[in-house]
Amino acid sequence: MSVNQQAHTGPPYGQPQPGYHGYQQPAYGGQPLPGVPQSQYGVYNGPMPGYQQPGPPQGSLRAPPTSGAPPPASGASLTSGHVAYSPFGHGDVQNGIPASAAPMQRTPASQPFLPGSAPAPVSQTSTLQQYGPPPASVQQLSNHMAGMTIGSPAASAPPPAGLGYGPSTSVPPVSGSFSATGSGLYTPYTASQGPPPTSVSQGLPLAQPPFPGQPVSTQRPPTQVPGFAPPPSSTGVGPSSYPPTTGAPRPPTMPGPPLPGQTVAGPPMPQPNHVSSPPPPSTMSGPHPGPPMSGLHGPPPPTHPPQPGYQMQQNGSFGQVRGPQPNYGGAYPGTPNYGSPPGPPPPPKRLDPDSIPSPIQVIEDDRSNRGSEPFVTGVRGQVPPLVTTNFLVKDQGNASPRYIRCTSYNIPCTSDMAKQSQVPLAAVIKPLATLPPEETLPYLVDHGESGPVRCNRCKAYMCPFMQFIEGGRRFQCCFCSCVTEVPPHYFQHLDHTGKRVDFYDRPELSLGSYEFLATVDYCKNNKFPSPPAFIFMIDVSYNAVKSGLVRLICEELKSLLNYLPREGNMEESAIRVGFVTYNKVLHFYNVKSSLAQPQMMVVSDVADMFVPLLDGFLVNVNESRTVIASLLDQIPEMFADTRETETVFAPVIQAGLEALKAAECAGKLFIFHTSLPIAEAPGKLKNRDDKKLINTDKEKTLFQPQTSFYNNLAKDCVAQGCCVDLFLFPNQYLDVATLGVVTYQTGGSIYKYAYFQLETDQDRFLNDLRRDVQKEVGFDAVMRVRTSTGIRATDFFGAFYMSNTTDVEMAGLDCDKTITVEFKHDDKLSEDSGALLQCALLYTSCAGQRRLRIHNLSLNCCTQLADLYRNCETDTLINYLAKYAYRGVLSSPVKTVRDALINQCAQILACYRKNCASPSSAGQLILPECMKLLPVYLNCVLKSDVLQPAPEVTTDDRAYIRQLVTSMDVAETNVFFYPRLLPLTKADVDSDSLPPAIRNSEERLSKGDIYLLENGLNIFVWVGVNVQQGLIQNLFGVSSFGQISSALSTLPVLENPFSKKVRSIINMLQMQRSRYMKLIIVKQEDKLEMLFKHFLVEDKSLSGGASYVDFLCHMHKEIRQLLS
Repeated sequence: MSVNQQAHTGPPYGQPQPGYHGYQQPAYGGQPLPGVPQSQYGVYNGPMPGYQQPGPPQGSLRAPPTSGAPPPASGASLTSGHVAYSPFGHGDVQNGIPASAAPMQRTPASQPFLPGSAPAPVSQTSTLQQYGPPPASVQQLSNHMAGMTIGSPAASAPPPAGLGYGPSTSVPPVSGSFSATGSGLYTPYTASQGPPPTSVSQGLPLAQPPFPGQPVSTQRPPTQVPGFAPPPSSTGVGPSSYPPTTGAPRPPTMPGPPLPGQTVAGPPMPQPNHVSSPPPPSTMSGPHPGPPMSGLHGPPPPTHPPQPGYQMQQNGSFGQVRGPQPNYGGAYPGTPNYGSPPGPPPPPKRLDPDSIPSPIQVIEDDRSNRGSEPFVTGVRGQVPPLVTTNFLVKDQGNASPRYIRCTSYNIPCTSDMAKQSQVPLAAVIKPLATLPPEETLPYLVDHGESGPVRCNRCKAYMCPFMQFIEGGRRFQCCFCSCVTEVPPHYFQHLDHTGKRVDFYDRPELSLGSYEFLATVDYCKNNKFPSPPAFIFMIDVSYNAVKSGLVRLICEELKSLLNYLPREGNMEESAIRVGFVTYNKVLHFYNVKSSLAQPQMMVVSDVADMFVPLLDGFLVNVNESRTVIASLLDQIPEMFADTRETETVFAPVIQAGLEALKAAECAGKLFIFHTSLPIAEAPGKLKNRDDKKLINTDKEKTLFQPQTSFYNNLAKDCVAQGCCVDLFLFPNQYLDVATLGVVTYQTGGSIYKYAYFQLETDQDRFLNDLRRDVQKEVGFDAVMRVRTSTGIRATDFFGAFYMSNTTDVEMAGLDCDKTITVEFKHDDKLSEDSGALLQCALLYTSCAGQRRLRIHNLSLNCCTQLADLYRNCETDTLINYLAKYAYRGVLSSPVKTVRDALINQCAQILACYRKNCASPSSAGQLILPECMKLLPVYLNCVLKSDVLQPAPEVTTDDRAYIRQLVTSMDVAETNVFFYPRLLPLTKADVDSDSLPPAIRNSEERLSKGDIYLLENGLNIFVWVGVNVQQGLIQNLFGVSSFGQISSALSTLPVLENPFSKKVRSIINMLQMQRSRYMKLIIVKQEDKLEMLFKHFLVEDKSLSGGASYVDFLCHMHKEIRQLLS
């Protein structure tokens, strides 16, 4: 059988490297090698991996075979001239299989591979094939290879090989009685066979050993193994979605936003008080403490983990089999190993993490396949590239995925089909999303006094899907089919195709997103709004003054007020500003431009709040500049000696609300607050924090506000268009669940800086404040989502208030906030007409202009479940599921919420298995191509701090994260749940690109390297104990590992290429996120490492969360129960 020659790019991810000369490599199965020190610790739950020290990649990769011909039957000898590959003597750590006497020979890519008697290391997963369904003869393969296949078949496609978990009937499971020296012959497998399948007895979850005492099938009949073809387009998203991996090296493009799957430790908190004491440091020994690999030799490797759609089998009950990842160090052993010493048999066999779907792989594939072409929105129901792919959008009639992403772009025609599949139909809408500079902002259309043209019946706005009839005199609504007269001023003739001749001149007829200037009918009380106001309300209690916070805020505001948001062409901002300070009483300031000095007025009757001055409280910054500067200089001095420790909170919001009412405008309150409001006043709170409630039926009360006072206050704020942004600086429990209610329901943002310290937290706070003040905001906003007949919006998630069932009301809506909308069927849909959504947002711009922003999207409809599963977007699905679960904890016990999530996902995958996948043994787990990452991402949501908190996570952290996630967009939940992990030592200092990401697992870390992990809230820089001294000097400016300070909050600015590169990577990541991430330096074996490991989401978590491998087995068991 011939194998395509492939251009060399370095080994794929998930496949052990060809041996590297010059480094020693411990044997499989924990066997000691001469001259290699034995490491005492292993990876979680399995035998010990050593540290691998890769060198330059050698040898070519194998491409997917082109023919289905079985490979020749005998002989494993190689033709002369080719170097034999020994997995043991060179450089990679291969752990998992006992070292066998005969070295396994690895064929060069151009060589036909002859399966024979050489034992194959189990971790040698062949990874270049597509995750696509293979040809029909795969059923025999699954009988011979009896294994775990993760497949991605689709109904119309040839049968897939899935990731079968149990042995099929014809091959008995392998017994667990091997000695550590590797008795029994293993047939090597070729690229056409895929990785060796995991054979596990039917009905047993993967983590259990096969039945003992059964005969071992030592030789697989090699004659019946067909080659795999690339997947047909039915399994991917369109033909280009996951094309075969050709040998071209992946361009080292900058990875976009990172991956999902993240458990977050709440607001960044490496403070010792948050972190439970770490276990005793592991004194890890690993082979060859030689020079760490500080650079990548040659182009970065393509990341190709094994792809579902193939049999993945590991015969025998060997210890945990983990293939090292090319170009990255091997595992860095963490917890003590449960494996055995070299003599006795190793522990029960586990699934190889390299043989299960890899987020890194999927992201890389999408980048290389879809990152180069613009995404043109002219076609109905197109699935966009992933959020992690950098791509340009060309609006040709449907809204950009930056504004709307859907869980599926092909929705079932009937509610029965939707119920059967259990796939939620939802859209994540970000109406004011920021676009990259190379894309055009939505056009503003002014129809004069008559306003936008709308359907008479359903009031939908004119859009590209409206049908003009009768020569252009009337139009038929695409949402409700009602026919409406075209107003005379809007009339235009039709061309021979029935299109208006001004089609391309009118944004509302040719584009998916555009804005209308609203008329006075769209304004409150039928009068145009005044420009909004910003009111800065500063806590001046003892804690705030002593920490230096008050002085810091006042200093920053002096310059920040020059950068208030303004309309594109305006000289200065139209926004007026006001100032209040408070502790137990409130101080208002008159900063009228005619005054020589600001005047302070105190309101001590906090029970009946009023604003003591009208004229001079809200002012234009330019006119009152000197008075404002004088005030900001005086505030820190005035309160420098305060002894007042108590604060009020609700009266502060009431004061801001009253001020906006008096000025008859909308606006935003920026409240800087430090402690639980225990002073006598409306909205007074008590400390009700109680960790004992965790895992009880009363746990939900921790997420609920302790009084309804704030809900009523929020309602009043929304009615006035008063949005509240809250900056919290707690040193203890503050009740975020209650204080955040007004912020949450008015569409505001919460920022939290626990144990605020000037030197470490000032950068983060100031960056957040600057961005928050400057970003685009719409005030007094109302959003409605209309749909075509057959579906309707039934449920909404996000930071807003709803007074009825259709209108989402927000006092403020900024460019980072999303509203997630779920749709349900109320009638049948037709495949011909598809389904339409129109999101209309009415808001006041920062200059006081009333506008309507419209986003339209057309989706396909299907009568076959396979079409639904072929057009889903897992990242959006996870965004929806996380929000659904995070709302669920308000009313149900956390365990109920977790079980419901697992059950729903099991039903989604079981329905696919039953209705779309071709028949295969029950021992196989088969995943749809578009959803192959659903288990790994779902597990990350289940392990997150809201649903499964680690002991050091506070109640406030959980409430904070719950509110944050509820209005996150898809890119943010993606990296939050599955953080991005980058090997900094592999970065190319001469290019602008990021180093290729690696999977979130401790065993991917090498103690000779430095890694960066980011999740949208924190950036961790993890430094291994064996990092070269030169690198430490270049990055930290100190001469040894021991001298690196964990207290650093920024990296020192050093003039060398490595320092510049790392700082530029960090800046690039900061620019991509809506919040400034806290930088935390983690030294290996240091106490902060526990916090860092919490984010390695493919591993078991300390709080009891399953590892990815275990969870996949659990999901498989759930699916099988549903199917049986």
